[in-house]
Amino acid sequence: MSTLLFERSLPRFAAARVVSSFGSGRGAGVGPLRLVERDTPLLPSGGWTRVDPLLSGICGSDLSTLDGRSSRYFEDIVSFPFVPGHEVVGVLAADATGADGTALIAGTRVALQPVLGCAARGIDPQCPACQAGHVGNCGYLAFGHIRPGLQTGFCADTGGGWSTTGLVAHSSQLFAVPDGLSDADAVTTEPVACAVHAVLNAGIREGDLVAVVGAGTLGLTVTAALAHLAATGRCPAPRSLLVGAKYSHQQRLAREFGATEALPPDQLARAVRRHSHSLSYGGADGETATLSGGADVVIDCVGSAESIGQSLGMVRPRGTVALVGMPGKVTIDLAPLWHREVRLAGAYAYGTEAVPAAAAVPAAAAVPAAGTRKKKSAAQPEDARQAQQVTTFSLAFEVVAAMSTGRLVSATYPLARFEEAVAHAGAAGRRGAVKIAFDITKGHTR
Repeated sequence: MSTLLFERSLPRFAAARVVSSFGSGRGAGVGPLRLVERDTPLLPSGGWTRVDPLLSGICGSDLSTLDGRSSRYFEDIVSFPFVPGHEVVGVLAADATGADGTALIAGTRVALQPVLGCAARGIDPQCPACQAGHVGNCGYLAFGHIRPGLQTGFCADTGGGWSTTGLVAHSSQLFAVPDGLSDADAVTTEPVACAVHAVLNAGIREGDLVAVVGAGTLGLTVTAALAHLAATGRCPAPRSLLVGAKYSHQQRLAREFGATEALPPDQLARAVRRHSHSLSYGGADGETATLSGGADVVIDCVGSAESIGQSLGMVRPRGTVALVGMPGKVTIDLAPLWHREVRLAGAYAYGTEAVPAAAAVPAAAAVPAAGTRKKKSAAQPEDARQAQQVTTFSLAFEVVAAMSTGRLVSATYPLARFEEAVAHAGAAGRRGAVKIAFDITKGHTR
């Protein structure tokens, strides 16, 4: 059975880093990733079952790893050799119990919540974060009855989605896929869940000006999540949602998902200035360096030194920059963060969210078009609806269904063509694509 295995090899890691300097994803053939024959992982203990993947996405964090550019921070919470693939839709090989306690029969399609928290590790009592429902902040990622691994796809004992042999998952990781969702929809659930968590924890207030930097998978799913959650009363509605998108297909999708404006990255700061009625000073060649005001919240879905610097230049004093794109070791000038008292916050993974009950508001009403004013809804005010604890994945399924995020899956590849698949993922924007995935069930692209 075919499996893509990532092994610890410093020479291959270095070779991938060199080759990837000519373009992300190009180093897969010389790096530590190999196609091998491998048996199904053993079940670690009770409460675990085997999942046979159908589709498994290629994430930005996967590309960073394959390019030899992932942060050394992760060294102690990853174990080798591991099978990548944490964006997974698959079918249960045996009867199991879902994360919500529901009995699931063999053959049920499931989306994988990949974080390996205390429940999966058999740790009792659980860490404070897991007890509070914030599994993404689990403090025991290197302990328990499985080896270190922050997620499935980075742990030597669980397998991952890039394999025909299947992976093993704990019941706390299993969410049944609603019948109305396609496999392409379902494989986007994990990145949509990341987007939902980011939106709900960014501190957005009613009437805020929100800017999104980047329009790859994360930027587009953040846009879709914010539009849907605002429309249904799960989060405050911004007065404008501005998205910096480099390519025309990204701009089109951002607008379809609810952006007030979607424009090239070098025009985003000007749009923020216009919408915030700010003055600007400094800068060269007419580019805005610093705004007197700015966006209330900037959501950085790239995580590079350039994008963080751009975000700090667009946010208002005492505003918030939320890092959704995974940063590594970067060098940036933090003087504006200090001087303008900006809040810089990370947004990782998922867990349980406290949100009001849904209001019956059409998705199109989430964010007003440019130059228009959002009409007041007859829905019950947020503070009058009692907050409820909802899993991030449950909310993600809603967003996936409402926004048809499966359309972000631009191409799928068999495992045997992994070098092409990874290169395509690394150049997705330039090639008119968004999400690239492995089709584990077929031996050809579709």
